[in-house]
Amino acid sequence: MTGGHRHPWREGCEGAVSLTFDDGMPSQLGRALPILAENGLHGTFYVNPRGPDWRGLLAPWKAVADAGHEVGNHTVNHPCSCAFKETRTDCLETMTLDDMEWEIGEGRRRIAEAIPGQVDFTFCYPCYHAHVGEGPGRRSYVPVVARHHIAGRGKGDFANHPLTADLHHLYSFPVERQAQSGMIGLVEEAMSRGQWAVLTFHGISEGHLSVTEADFSGLCGYLRAHRDRIWTAPVIAVARLVRDWRSAAKGAGNDS
Repeated sequence: MTGGHRHPWREGCEGAVSLTFDDGMPSQLGRALPILAENGLHGTFYVNPRGPDWRGLLAPWKAVADAGHEVGNHTVNHPCSCAFKETRTDCLETMTLDDMEWEIGEGRRRIAEAIPGQVDFTFCYPCYHAHVGEGPGRRSYVPVVARHHIAGRGKGDFANHPLTADLHHLYSFPVERQAQSGMIGLVEEAMSRGQWAVLTFHGISEGHLSVTEADFSGLCGYLRAHRDRIWTAPVIAVARLVRDWRSAAKGAGNDS
């Protein structure tokens, strides 16, 4: 119970859901967006503004943001653990916190320049990894994310409790290869606990981390049908609400 309210969700809603999409894949523009629009839903799309033509890469995403979706920061170059590679170059174990400061800060700057209408947006950890270095030199870069963004999306085995979740390392459920029934089950489990379920997608009927277009459409139809009790919103919207709810509760506690 916080400030007299056990959760921050709007009246009648049992919890929140955020649909998130990584890596700016073509099927997100070609398949996910039309399905979201058909169902009156908005999501969060995490992109990598890399290369000399990063402005051109971001150009189609301005319309996505203008339509009410969030376009978030996934770093410039998508660095992951060296364990994902066969060489120890351009990977997290060989990087420093200063390297990640640039990746995150420059990614944010480029997105803000290309999509000036977005007041703020959140971060997503590439490959769900939140460290640099290895062994005794291994360090978390979550504090770097916290300097640049209101929230950061990672991975976890549970939904997020609005009172206890670390906004700068939110848990999410990777849902590749899941049927709509499995995804709906994750949502309903979170609703039964008054929590915030964040689902992570990559391709929609595209690539090796894919969810079929039919299953994604079925999930979105379910969320539309139950919108009176399930609040579906971009990560930035839910994170702001949770942050403000916590701040109000803290202020009320200090006044008592």
